[in-house]
Amino acid sequence: MTIGRERPDSAEAVMLITELEQYLDPLYPKWNQFGLSPAQLVREGVAFFILRVDGMPAGCGGLKRYEGYGELKRMYVRPEYRGRGLGKRLLEHLEKYALESGMAVIRIETGVYQQEAMGLYERMGYQPIPPFEPYAHSTATLSRFYEKRIA
Repeated sequence: MTIGRERPDSAEAVMLITELEQYLDPLYPKWNQFGLSPAQLVREGVAFFILRVDGMPAGCGGLKRYEGYGELKRMYVRPEYRGRGLGKRLLEHLEKYALESGMAVIRIETGVYQQEAMGLYERMGYQPIPPFEPYAHSTATLSRFYEKRIA
């Protein structure tokens, strides 16, 4: 298993993000989907990583810097690779990157129907919080928000 920083608009990143969108589309209405497109991830300077197993892309995740915190973006592990602890490894990698980049707090918005994701975040020490910027004024009734202090 390897995790490497890559452009979010690379062919494999686009494939993973597209799979994630196909997974989320039937679960949530468009007004409650906040994922950034590959072009937006590039434009907004999101540090993006792809997790590979035996050279095959198995998951991805990014970290967007805000004033005072970093936000996890586009966390995804392909279904055929789930149950192997890869989400935990990817999250640990992103936390390490955040710490090395001077971010002491990580936040995430996730959907209420993503029980596995919420379970992972809670097991990894993320605590539920109220909506944060840029979601503080949204009607994200199908979202849950988490935070972890890593420094």
